[in-house]
Amino acid sequence: MSIKIAPSILNADFSNLGALIKKLESGGADDIHLDIMDGNFVPNLTFGPLIVASLRKITSLPLDVHLMVENPEHYFKAFAEAGVKSLTIHSETCTHLHRSVQLIKDMGLKAGVALNPATPLGVLEYIVQDLDVVLLMTVNPGWGGQEFIPAVCGKIQELRKMLLNAGSNADLQVDGGINTTTIKAAVDCGANSLVIGSALLKEKDLTKALEDYRAVAAEAAAGSWWHKVK
Repeated sequence: MSIKIAPSILNADFSNLGALIKKLESGGADDIHLDIMDGNFVPNLTFGPLIVASLRKITSLPLDVHLMVENPEHYFKAFAEAGVKSLTIHSETCTHLHRSVQLIKDMGLKAGVALNPATPLGVLEYIVQDLDVVLLMTVNPGWGGQEFIPAVCGKIQELRKMLLNAGSNADLQVDGGINTTTIKAAVDCGANSLVIGSALLKEKDLTKALEDYRAVAAEAAAGSWWHKVK
């Protein structure tokens, strides 16, 4: 299973967003990760479908939307029309999780489910085979620049075992506090898709930084237990 790097633009300078996207493209980013927050489910407010539609006009990279919002189903159509590749919803916000996932897939999009650090993996037991992405938050969502929660490492490992046992090819994505130190631990435990935000955007040379992150992650994956099983 390949390693994927998905830069998050949460803490980007939006006055110069076009130039940033072009640098991420040239650096070989796999996706652009878009954190959509409504100020209710999480204590922050970001942007909506109009900004995403504008991004679609300037990049060919897949747009990966992470909906940190109440009533996420209300936004599916707007983001699908904005040109996204995938929608990831939080299990904590969905009363009928299976129905919500199927609505996303019926739109021709990849479907993901995100879990906060304290949410148990059991909520995925009867839906894991329907998912294209499972996102484990490695910080409490809402703000960029937080520190990786080490206790989530065991959860990453257990999720990788769940995916292997289910015969699932879903990406195991992690988001929050990923940097040159924590990326190895996350991949060692089973992550193959890495959302990198603040740490990456602080780098002066984004192309080199992306290459360095990918090299560290690939090396960790090559020696990991789950990669050998896969």
